[in-house]
Amino acid sequence: MTMTPQEVQKHFMAYLEATECTVIEKSPEHVTVKLSPQADKMLTNRPYYWSFVERTGAPAETLSFQFVFDPEAYDERMAKAKLAESKAQLSAPQQDPLLARFYGNAPVLPVLGPGRIQRENVSYGSSRLAQIWNAAREEGKCVYLFQQPVTEPRPRARSTPYEQWLGVCFKVEFSCDLKREELHYVGISLSTRKIVTDFPAVLNGRELTPRLPESVHVRPAAVSLREAAGLLEEHLIVSLSKLDYTWASKARERLAEELTVIDSYYEDLLKEQDEEKKAQIEEQYRNRRSEMQWQYEPKISFSAITCGLFHLCSPVSASS
Repeated sequence: MTMTPQEVQKHFMAYLEATECTVIEKSPEHVTVKLSPQADKMLTNRPYYWSFVERTGAPAETLSFQFVFDPEAYDERMAKAKLAESKAQLSAPQQDPLLARFYGNAPVLPVLGPGRIQRENVSYGSSRLAQIWNAAREEGKCVYLFQQPVTEPRPRARSTPYEQWLGVCFKVEFSCDLKREELHYVGISLSTRKIVTDFPAVLNGRELTPRLPESVHVRPAAVSLREAAGLLEEHLIVSLSKLDYTWASKARERLAEELTVIDSYYEDLLKEQDEEKKAQIEEQYRNRRSEMQWQYEPKISFSAITCGLFHLCSPVSASS
């Protein structure tokens, strides 16, 4: 798996916009930003500085970065721009030599922009991209959102009912000596207990906001969040039980072959007469078998990556 520079930039911009960073300059190859306090805390590793700011109430000064997603194309474009600027300066009127003698050569154009800006090349696999993903995962584990109602004339006294939905994105891992992962994003209504297996389809096209809109009310929940989460887990387990597990049978066959090889290798070694050496060989033999069983034994595990409580104002028609 890999990502193009455009896809990396899209992921980066989504995080920067979500954390309200200030974009100073942007092109198809790069973006120059001044981090917001939230992003600065997550990305710059300055805990002592931020503890000082929070303790003293001093105005915070965040860092600025130039993130380059396609270094080759960006450097080529900047070289052409610098060459064009040099030609323009040569063709511009020369400064007064007498003034230059006493005051030095003044720049033709004023120097604009923020202070020191650090450049970083960002690509798929880079530590900065991984840091952005980790920060987004850490800060976006749980969300609490309301659907923005469609603007339409209605009596002021009329209130729109909102239905509460718990949405959870589960990561399912199928592992043996090979590994496969799946994402299952499911949702459950806290009012009707209805479970939807493709919850993103329910949210698609709806404008969501963290603020409660005007003239709405939330329907009471019939189940608690803990109970709803348990129902989703049970639903996922039932769904997983219906899958084809031929891969698990083949993994156990490979495990049996590996154990047979280990047994045949240690068969003669275990006949050692020296008790001390024999004890060491037996321990090594058990460890090898344990390692093979851990590596080849088929396993299934799932965990919740993100979750959210969504308040939706129209009936959900997606298939459950």
